[in-house]
Amino acid sequence: MSSIHDPRYRKVINELIELRESKKMTQVQLASSLKKHQSYVAKVENFERRLDFIELYDWLIALDEKLNYLTFSSCFNTET
Repeated sequence: MSSIHDPRYRKVINELIELRESKKMTQVQLASSLKKHQSYVAKVENFERRLDFIELYDWLIALDEKLNYLTFSSCFNTET
């Protein structure tokens, strides 16, 4: 299974979507902060493009969040 289809990866992306929406930020606004096109954000959020670790870090900076264990700990809980 490729990582883009891994349930843990999908949980991470869903957490990023929830985080963006909780900040009342549109895909266009996030893309602008990342100096990317809106289609880049849409492809990531629709599981058409994979984020690497550096890109994940950039997204969190753009969303004014810090990367820490608690940010995504629920995504890697293997008991669920």
